[in-house]
Amino acid sequence: MSAAVQRIQASSLPELATASWCNALLIGNEVVMSGMTGHPATRTAALAGAPLGIYEQTLLVLNKARALVEAAGGHIGNIYRLTVYLTAIADKDEVGRARHDFFHGFAHFPTSTLVEVSALVFPELVVEIEASARLDIDLRAAQES
Repeated sequence: MSAAVQRIQASSLPELATASWCNALLIGNEVVMSGMTGHPATRTAALAGAPLGIYEQTLLVLNKARALVEAAGGHIGNIYRLTVYLTAIADKDEVGRARHDFFHGFAHFPTSTLVEVSALVFPELVVEIEASARLDIDLRAAQES
């Protein structure tokens, strides 16, 4: 027997009609998300001459993940795994600060992998994050076993 699969869409994150991917899928209790970036807000800021820094881009991306989890019927405490792609590993401390601020007060922070990549899809992007969530857990008040 296979798990039910549902496409998740958040009104704040429109998908392109020509896209060959989904932003998120709900598979059983698990929300699996594509890599998220700060686009198009980063493009708009860059064109206006005020590019978003790594901290701001990271918070923007984490809030996209939150929106998708909430669209699946969950909440921020369901996010348990992050894979973070940076164009400059020297930015790791600012990413860590953004993660700390975003998940502030949690009993446990999500697991995380952080890697440096040579580039992202647009030149103004400096961070991309893949997130996973389970609707049957809550890291805000996780219990030790």
